This record gives sequence, structure tokens and C-alpha cells, in this order.
Amino acid sequence: MITGASSGIGRAIAVKLHSLGYDLIVCARRRERIEALKAELGDEPRIHCLSFDVRDKEKVFESIKSLPYEFQQIDLLVNNAGNAHGLDPIQRGKVEDWEAMIDINVKGLLYVTKAILPGMVERKDGMIINIGSIAGKEVYPMGNVYSASKFAVDALNQGMRLDLHAEGIRVSSINPGLVETEFSQVRFKGDKEKAEKVYKGYKPLDPEDVAEILEFMVTRPKHVNLADILVLPTDQASSTIVNKKTE
Repeated sequence: MITGASSGIGRAIAVKLHSLGYDLIVCARRRERIEALKAELGDEPRIHCLSFDVRDKEKVFESIKSLPYEFQQIDLLVNNAGNAHGLDPIQRGKVEDWEAMIDINVKGLLYVTKAILPGMVERKDGMIINIGSIAGKEVYPMGNVYSASKFAVDALNQGMRLDLHAEGIRVSSINPGLVETEFSQVRFKGDKEKAEKVYKGYKPLDPEDVAEILEFMVTRPKHVNLADILVLPTDQASSTIVNKKTE
């Protein structure tokens, strides 16, 4: 099961897991996109689409409860849904942006995990991979609440691993640096010019780079858990240090 599967990293992960033979539950708000993904990948292995907003607690539980019998045993959960809204100093930040980031990045991850965990605990088996960010490892100027939400993901990843290790459940995270996706378009409220500038002058990661790391993680033997991976483009040394070339 992959949240945020309609674009970017989530979509690339869905394509990769499908190629590995996984039946998929692809989740996103934009149903038309996940239906298009299903049509593109074909029916074997099987794909089931769930359309919900991870912020909506009731809809999360209702949607997961509605899964057909053949999709009810979820062996791998990829908590990928996330967002950044705005890039403002804390004194000029918008409360609605803060709420969106906390509700999706933190509470949404918790709602989905809560809905999935009972089956994993009952079977004493399963794997959860949380997609975090370098922003969950170091704060950068004007990244305040986004970083706070991703620091929370990092803390939850560690806490889940501590609480679930005796249940036979592996918990891991991938924390990417700059990845060229729709991320910056969302952050800048659809301003494509601003978004494009983020990725100019260097080679960022592709979503497929993250998907390949996840492939390695899920194909390790069950006694191996890659607990926490930070991945950066070669031109990025930290949240704020990027080797951009000028033409």
C-alpha cells in the first residue's frame, strides 16, 4: 500500500513495486491519476485504487476497511503522502499552511499507520517505510514548520521501530534531499517559474532514484532492516549547500 501514489516519488515506487510482482493498493486524492496509473501498469499483478485525503481520519479508516478480501493483508506500507506549503519566515507564516503540513505529514501518516497495524501485529509480520526528508534531519531558513513536520516523521519512525520490533515488523525511512517532482509547485502555490528555479544549475535526484533504494530495502532478508537512509544528489551537501553552476 502506497500513499501519495499519484505523482513523484509515490508513483515511481508504485511502478517499481509492480515490476517486482507486488499486488498494489495505490492511494491518492486525485483518483483520475491513480486510475490512469492502474491502466498503464495493467492487471497483473493486481492493483486496487483508493481515493482519500490522509487528513480525513474517518475517510482513511473507512477506505481501508472497504478493501476487498484479496487486498486486506497488507505486507508493506509506504507512507509517502506529504507536502510543503509556503516558504516563509515564521513571523510571516500562514496558519493554513502550517495546518496543511502538520495534518498531512504527521497526522495523516499516523491515521494510515493506525489503520494498517492491527493486521501486521496479528500476523507478527510486515514492513513500514516512511518517506521523510533531509528537512527532518536539519532545519533551513524559512523551512520552520515543514522541517518540524519532517522531524516528527523522523521521531515517529524511530518510535515505531522501538515499539514494533518485538512484533516482527520492520520500520524504516528514506530521507531524500532535492528530488525533482511537483513538490516545489505545491510549495509555491502553482508558480512554475519559482518551482523550476529550485532544480536549475545542478542534477537533482529523480523519483526513480528513491524507488530503487526502496527496492533494495524490501528485497533484503527478513533479518535485515535498513532503518534510516539519507540520500542526496551529488551536488547537494546539506539542506542549504548546493553546487549550482551558472551558465
